[in-house]
Amino acid sequence: MGWWEVNADTLARSRFVVSPLDETLACLKLLHSGAAGHPGERAWLDTHRPAHLRRMAADPVAALLVGAGLGRGWNADFLTPAPAEGLTFEEGVERIRSARPDRARADLAVSCGGPLPAALDRDDLPERAAALLEEVWARAVRPDWERRRRVLEADVVARTAQVSRGGWATVLDALRPGTRWLGGNRLQINLNPYPPRELAGAELVLVPVTAQRQGWVAWEEPERYAVVYPCAGALADDGARRVPAALGTLLGPARAAVLTLLATPMSTSQLVGVTGQGLGSVGRHLRVLLDAGLVERRRAGRSVLYSRTPAGEVLTEAGSRGGTGPD
Repeated sequence: MGWWEVNADTLARSRFVVSPLDETLACLKLLHSGAAGHPGERAWLDTHRPAHLRRMAADPVAALLVGAGLGRGWNADFLTPAPAEGLTFEEGVERIRSARPDRARADLAVSCGGPLPAALDRDDLPERAAALLEEVWARAVRPDWERRRRVLEADVVARTAQVSRGGWATVLDALRPGTRWLGGNRLQINLNPYPPRELAGAELVLVPVTAQRQGWVAWEEPERYAVVYPCAGALADDGARRVPAALGTLLGPARAAVLTLLATPMSTSQLVGVTGQGLGSVGRHLRVLLDAGLVERRRAGRSVLYSRTPAGEVLTEAGSRGGTGPD
């Protein structure tokens, strides 16, 4: 298995980063695989994948590039630069475009696991990769980036609260399949037989993406290492925002949506990000639900988390037996 040695100083410098480039990379990988993680992703694929497949059919070099660089067990390193906080998509994709052609070919040979296909023995691979990502960003990610960003930020809030409750080990232990805190400063990053890496003095960044079956690691030695992970499913799945029709009739659809989401503790900021409702509206719904004894709140570090009470559980379960309706 592959693991990193992460000492206390590195953990102290760890941070969560929302990266539009990594969200776009994850979406490109999703378009390539066609494997949806939930109904919301299936609807997105049904909308955007036909155009992607036409694009690949029209450009065999780009199709080979995606298949070799992102479609196998290891991503080509030049396609997945470790993100830094605050980078725009344009700044991020420029890092791919500026990669040296010889490095791109070498990285692709590693990700291929064998000789580089003859069609990829060319110098314009970084430019082609950047142009393809720009297309995916413009057509399939940027139009709803604000919603995606709110979902990703909501996940960061939840993970940060988890750090305050149980420490970094509890967060690192459950980021994505294959990632596990082994103790003794060791973070398992995958199940592959790669040699360990010591991260002393480096920055560890944790990067959520909405694609539920995507995730990878990246690094820029010795300064920065990154773990890209799928954000919490309940936050990424539009289907999770569907509420029981009977409950919506009783409480109103927006308030019922808040109660439905509180099967697990969430902060006000998370609820704003997931529901798309305003901060004032979410606050009013929470006050009514608190006064009715349907939710409770508790402090976790700097966050206040809300969750359903037993009465709220009973009401939600009873409402679900009457069917579901849209928020």
